[in-house]
Amino acid sequence: MGSFKIQGGAKLHGNITPQGSKNEALQILCACLLTDEQICIKNVPDILDVNNLIALLEGMGVEVHRKVKSEITLQAKEIHFDFLGGETFIKKAISFRGSIMMLGALLTRFGKASIPHPGGDKIGRRRLDTHIIGLQKLGALFSDSESRNIYKATAPKGLTGTYMLLDEASVTGTANIVMAAVLAKGTTTIFNAACEPYLVQLCNMLVRMGAKIQGIGSNLLIIEGVNKLSGTEHTLLSDMIEVGSFIGMAAMTGSEITIKNAGIKHLGIIPDIFRKLGISMTFINDDIFIPAQSHYEVETFLDGSIMTIADGPWPGFTPDLISIVLVVATQANGTILIHQKMFESRLFFVDKLIDMGAQIILCDPHRANVIGLNHKYQLKGIRMSSPDIRAGIALLIAALSAEGTSIIDNIDQIDRGYQFIDKRLQNLGAHIERI
Repeated sequence: MGSFKIQGGAKLHGNITPQGSKNEALQILCACLLTDEQICIKNVPDILDVNNLIALLEGMGVEVHRKVKSEITLQAKEIHFDFLGGETFIKKAISFRGSIMMLGALLTRFGKASIPHPGGDKIGRRRLDTHIIGLQKLGALFSDSESRNIYKATAPKGLTGTYMLLDEASVTGTANIVMAAVLAKGTTTIFNAACEPYLVQLCNMLVRMGAKIQGIGSNLLIIEGVNKLSGTEHTLLSDMIEVGSFIGMAAMTGSEITIKNAGIKHLGIIPDIFRKLGISMTFINDDIFIPAQSHYEVETFLDGSIMTIADGPWPGFTPDLISIVLVVATQANGTILIHQKMFESRLFFVDKLIDMGAQIILCDPHRANVIGLNHKYQLKGIRMSSPDIRAGIALLIAALSAEGTSIIDNIDQIDRGYQFIDKRLQNLGAHIERI
């Protein structure tokens, strides 16, 4: 496992361009299994989770051509199902959660699928009920191997469209069901579907491939199954989580940064939430300019009560940025309540921030009260470990603003979601090295 060594306190300056969207990439790559024709994907991020999924697809028999790191062509003419039960496949598939989205595509096109229980971030319970129940309603039959925790599914009579009300607006669950439904017989209606930009992108790509989907961008999707899908080209959006991370980083370090090609129209309320922390920003075409600020003041609600920031399904605030907002709040002028509703272990990294000098009261697994230091007292550098992708980048932002040297261990977690983050930050003037 590698580590980052960060000498905090440096002012950053310059332009930074976000990578292609990690969460979108995992869905789009799985969708290549729906056709035997070529799929060309552009703006692909060079990160561990994406590269692991590409390796899995290649091991399964998908033809993969990658002339440059950011562009990949895939063609799934046939699948080697024996590979799905092998140790190599199992080891890679359990390392990240996105592998579960191969289930729907394999089932609907080939009538069978096998996937181990996926891993990923340790942020609390992340059940798969939405995936499994949705596919079962389409006609899939599941058997679970207790000894190896492998989900095996078949659709001996093919999948058939139906009505379903999802018990949660799961992004990956909705994607899995949508991919299964586009080749199912008849019409599938999905109510309480997730409607994040990732899903919109997936649905639009599937339509270009010949799928029939109504209600794209809403929580009610109506899908009429077709017999076959064709190939297409697709360009991934800029990663909204990186955009939010860079906004927070600029404010926390008092730096002047321009985020290029930010995909502003796809960010939803993300900029508004950071503005509630007092962070100034200007939109210039599709770029976001964040000026250097010596301090930023948290707003209160209209009745004067303490500002609360909570996550929620889209168009609510994405839970992937809760860790960033919490860190940024430690140096704001004011008090804020962070309410992480969706995952009960995501706030457990705050003990490291407290060791750095932050004033945080962890009320319970879901809520933290943050008293901003208003840059009067700098955080101090310590040695710490990254527990998950988003907490890892939050700790990195804290270290960049801290006084002294910080070491962040277990940075494979950060590399899973942020490509070459050390080199990109060095270009802005950060004192960071990989050791």
